[in-house]
Amino acid sequence: MPLGVVPAGTGNGMAKSLLDAVGLPCTASNATLAIIRGHKQSLDVATITQGQNRFFSVLMLAWGLIADIDIESEKYRWMGSARIDYYAIQRIIRLRRYNGCIKFVAAPGYETFGEPADPEGETISEVKSSFAQHKGYCGPALQMKDFNRKIEGPFVSVWLHNVPWGGEDTLAAPDAKFSDGYLDLVVIKDCPKLTLLSLMTELSKGGHVKSPHVLYFKVKAFVLEPGTQLDDGSKEGIIDVDGEVLARGKGTYKSNYKTLMTYDKLYIKVDQGLATVFSPSTIS
Repeated sequence: MPLGVVPAGTGNGMAKSLLDAVGLPCTASNATLAIIRGHKQSLDVATITQGQNRFFSVLMLAWGLIADIDIESEKYRWMGSARIDYYAIQRIIRLRRYNGCIKFVAAPGYETFGEPADPEGETISEVKSSFAQHKGYCGPALQMKDFNRKIEGPFVSVWLHNVPWGGEDTLAAPDAKFSDGYLDLVVIKDCPKLTLLSLMTELSKGGHVKSPHVLYFKVKAFVLEPGTQLDDGSKEGIIDVDGEVLARGKGTYKSNYKTLMTYDKLYIKVDQGLATVFSPSTIS
C-alpha cells in the first residue's frame, strides 16, 4: 500500500527528500499534488532489532550529538524550528563524546572504512529469536559473520540515513538513494568545537561530508554498541530513530520515561524497496 507524505512537522525530512529530488519546494500543496497524481516510488526500510523488540525505520537513526540536539531541544519547542539551531550551539559548546563501538557490512567500494572486526564471540541466536516468535514480517535475517568491519569510539556523533534530507534545511546524506539497498553512515569521532560549529553551517548544502573530521560511507547492515559519556561514566546517551526516542540511557533527558528498547546493542539491516511512497515522479 503506497504511503503519502505531507510535511506537517518540525523536520519533514522525508517530504523534503521526495520533493527536492525533482526540484520542487517542500510544501504541503506540492506533497498533496504528488499524492493525487499517484506516481509511486520504492523506498528502503531498515529493521532495528533488540532481543524480542523490533522497529522499522524509513528516515534515520542518530546517536550522540545529533540525537541529543534533536531530542533534548524539545524543552524549547515553543521556539519552533529555531530550537534546533539554538540548542545545537549549546550542545557544541558543552560537547559530549561517547564511548562505544559500531560494526557494519560495508557496501561495495567502501570496504576500506574502519578496521577488521573479529566476529568471534558474536551469536546470531538473540537476533533469530525475535524473527521466530513474532507474527508478520520481522525484517531480513542477520548473519553476524558478515559484520567484518568496525570503528571504535569515542564518538561525537553517529548518524545513519536512508534518504538525503534529515530536515528541510539539513542535507545529512547527499549521496543517499531511496531504494539502493544501503544506508548512508555519517560518523564524527573527534572534531574541534569551532570546526564543528562550521560543519553545522554546511548541513544545508551537504558540505559537512567533505570534512576530514567526517567519515561518510554506505553500509548494508550495522550494529550499534552504545556506551557511556567519555567525561562522565555515570551518564549514557539517547538513540533517536526517525525523530523519536528509541532508547534512553541513564542520566539522560527524561530518562525515567519508558522506551521501546534499552540503551544497549542494536542490530540494523535494510530491505531494498520494501515500502512504497507517493512521489512527484519515479526517483532512483
